[in-house]
Amino acid sequence: MSTIITQRQFPHYRKYEMDLAGRPLTLEVGKLAELANAAVMVGYGDTRVLVCVTASARPRDGIDFFPLSVDFEEKLYSVGRIPGSFNRREGRPGEKGVLTSRVIDRPIRPLFPHDFRNDVSIMATVMSVDHDCSPEICGLIGASAALAISDIPWNGPVGAVKVGLVDGRLVLDPTSEERKVSDLDVTVVSTGKKVVMIEAGANEVDNDTMFKAIQMAHEENQKQVALIERMVAEIGKEKFDYPHADFDEELFEKIVAATMDEAKAAMDTDDKNVREARWNVLVEKWHELFLDEYPEMDKYLDEITYKFQKKIVKAWLLEGHRVDGRQRNEIRPLGSEVGILPRAHGSGLFTRGQTQVLSVVTLDTLSANQKLDTIWEETEKRYMHHYNFPGYSVGEAKPARSPGRREIGHGALAERALLPVIPDVETFPYAIRVVSEVVSSNGSTSQGSVCGSTLALMDAGVPIKAPVAGISCGLIQDDDGGFTTFIDIQGVEDFHGEMDFKVAGTKKGITAIQMDLKNDGLTMEIIKDALEITYDGRCQILDQIMLPCIAEPRKDVSRYAPKMLTMHIDPSRIREVIGSGGKVIQKIVADTGAKIDINDDGSIFIAGVDAASCDAAKKCIDDIVFVPEIGALYYGRVVRLMTFGAFVELAPGKDGLVHISKLADHRIEKVEDACKIGDMMWVKVTDIDEKGRVNLSHKDAVREIRAKEAAGERAK
Repeated sequence: MSTIITQRQFPHYRKYEMDLAGRPLTLEVGKLAELANAAVMVGYGDTRVLVCVTASARPRDGIDFFPLSVDFEEKLYSVGRIPGSFNRREGRPGEKGVLTSRVIDRPIRPLFPHDFRNDVSIMATVMSVDHDCSPEICGLIGASAALAISDIPWNGPVGAVKVGLVDGRLVLDPTSEERKVSDLDVTVVSTGKKVVMIEAGANEVDNDTMFKAIQMAHEENQKQVALIERMVAEIGKEKFDYPHADFDEELFEKIVAATMDEAKAAMDTDDKNVREARWNVLVEKWHELFLDEYPEMDKYLDEITYKFQKKIVKAWLLEGHRVDGRQRNEIRPLGSEVGILPRAHGSGLFTRGQTQVLSVVTLDTLSANQKLDTIWEETEKRYMHHYNFPGYSVGEAKPARSPGRREIGHGALAERALLPVIPDVETFPYAIRVVSEVVSSNGSTSQGSVCGSTLALMDAGVPIKAPVAGISCGLIQDDDGGFTTFIDIQGVEDFHGEMDFKVAGTKKGITAIQMDLKNDGLTMEIIKDALEITYDGRCQILDQIMLPCIAEPRKDVSRYAPKMLTMHIDPSRIREVIGSGGKVIQKIVADTGAKIDINDDGSIFIAGVDAASCDAAKKCIDDIVFVPEIGALYYGRVVRLMTFGAFVELAPGKDGLVHISKLADHRIEKVEDACKIGDMMWVKVTDIDEKGRVNLSHKDAVREIRAKEAAGERAK
């Protein structure tokens, strides 16, 4: 009996195409991952990212939040590499993968129904990488398209694009070579009407240029939105009905009516602990008034609290009243200190209201650079910024855990903000790590870490190009489209507001932006207002608080930091410095106590506990690679006498011959009449023959020295 084989058909396969920044963008559906709610293979140039979305059939019980998970999987086969781990397979996502997951999550999360409680999973798997075509943008577009055509309730679609600034010209989705010289890297995500996310790093770009880049991206995104809407019209599934999250509106209205005055009094303070204590008393009153009538009220308490506080905060902000009594453009009391930790290489404490961040700098040799095993072009990091957010910072009793996505994201934001002002390796040959410890949190700790880290870097003697400060801007909108922005949001304003627009930069321009939203997007008017108010805020912070604390980087690094020297040799001589099996360099390290890093281009970085060990190591290397120059003068030791002349050592292992006729300006019978072993003498290199033998002259050296001395006397 013969086997029967039928050719597999894909009747639902569709391919949609458009042009994005001069390169083909394709969205393919109906062939892969047919059991997911929807799957899209995004092609952009040679980049391929498979995005699959799935949703649970029923809501998760007992939760008061939307359980969305977004994973961006970096498969190293996409760049033709085998993972460097012991198991030779991908492990937990790298930092860039985590950050990309956050970039996908942030713009799509607010567009889900507020009472949706079904688990939703978005998986973006990078399968092929063309470094000219961003996998990050592919993941965003794929997630938008997959959600839009699926049966999962969602109020998209969105489009996404990057903008660079190359030679003063704004460029859509810059290529790999353009990114290397670009002064801007901004990712903008938009719906058909508004901007829903901005993520930017920049080399001190001014507000007007940044605003134009955002406008340009928003307009370009409309092409993607139109393409995805066409997909929805042709192949989109009908959205499924879901059980709406349970909430007792009747109880809520009764609580608001009965305790509004007490709630306002509880909220009206700038002290987070006082506010929470007052609110706990208020909750007890709710129990007294309504528990008998509503015995299940406890399961609604968290949502009642959220809605009640939001109602108060929103009304106040629209009236121009803030929870702590500040004006919309007023920053909380600030403080700056440096040199907090005596043994650290640099430290800075920045305080804004009840938010405090202690940043600490460590300097090390370049061998401490972080090695990266990812799909991206970057292979190592010289500047590292880590952010920690312990439970005690918000008054919670919880054990320490490894950093989560939020901690990684905030550390990366501060790193991006400060990277443009970090000196290059030739100017400052150190690996640099900054750790920002959030010791108290009441809003905008990421921007507090930017300020604290600037202080710490200057305290450590890192010659940053300009000091950087960060500030956040919030937003409240009314039902008629009117809006109010306000600077330096504290925790309660962040929690109940509609925007956290973080901007970091120097007085010259922006170095980083991160925008988080809880509404359906921002108009260009709001964005422009936010850029202006944050610029004024960071200039005040720099001028009035940070620079009076420390006006410029210290002239020298800490005495506890390693001392560094740099030198450069002919790359062909590297083998001599290292020696067979590393014997030569190991001996230099053992003899001097210095650490030595050698690059393939001949750059050598020497670190020691003091300058003397660095100088000693440098002299050893100088001696190894020493090459005498014809016409140059050297002061050397006589090491060997022959009947025809004396050999003078110019450097260890490097000597030359002074013929008997060149030992003096008069005739001598024997070499011993002019010198003996151990004598020091000036010699001039007169010739180097084809075999590398060096010929020297003592009498020519003496004549040249006397001539220079005479010229000096005449000049006087």
